Amino acid sequence: MEELEWLAVVRHGESTGNTAAAAAEAAGAEVIDIPERDADVPLSATGREQAAAVREVLAAARPGIAVISPYLRTRQTAALALDGLPVPARVDERLRDRELGVLDLLTTHGVGARLPGESARRARLGKFYYRPPGGESWADVLLRLRALLRELREDHPGGRVVLFAHEATVLLIRYLAEGLDEAELMAVARSVTIANCSVSSWRRDGGELRPVTFNDVTHLHRDDAPVTKQEDVHAEH
Repeated sequence: MEELEWLAVVRHGESTGNTAAAAAEAAGAEVIDIPERDADVPLSATGREQAAAVREVLAAARPGIAVISPYLRTRQTAALALDGLPVPARVDERLRDRELGVLDLLTTHGVGARLPGESARRARLGKFYYRPPGGESWADVLLRLRALLRELREDHPGGRVVLFAHEATVLLIRYLAEGLDEAELMAVARSVTIANCSVSSWRRDGGELRPVTFNDVTHLHRDDAPVTKQEDVHAEH
């Protein structure tokens, strides 16, 4: 199967959920106070500025298609980043964030206080295979990402594709693109927080995708554009 020519993943801009999650964690609260369901959490004002700053990167990269998570914050990020660019875009539910089930809206402290059994089970199994009741493991998310990438290769051989998605998606696309194993993926996850509106990209070299950038936020430092490294409210606790 022919590989894509170029693949990039943009994490969504800072959301109102990001700021609420950071405040809850800092305060030692058990629950993150967010009125919307996760799929409806919008960008913050900072997030909108960040998303607009991505446009310069994509204008230079000239992607042939954009595929977007259905969550509001990713759709808003894509709309601002692609504004005025001749890039066809579509939404694909397989790019949605990892579903946390019973852990949703709980802080790190909240999981330990309210669900100590799940906290212990997660510690024993590890992030890759731990599946919270009603939620997904990282391995579950990989199943849908593998299917999506297979279709993109078939439909756009030699194409240039940009994905707009979430923190976990960036890490798992790297796992797939670079052929990492579980230990290598966990080492990356422990060493870095995926920044809002960061760009990670790979380019074809022979028959394989080779990394070009990872978690790059250079574009957010231009003209005093704001950058944040806050955790996504739906990310790992």
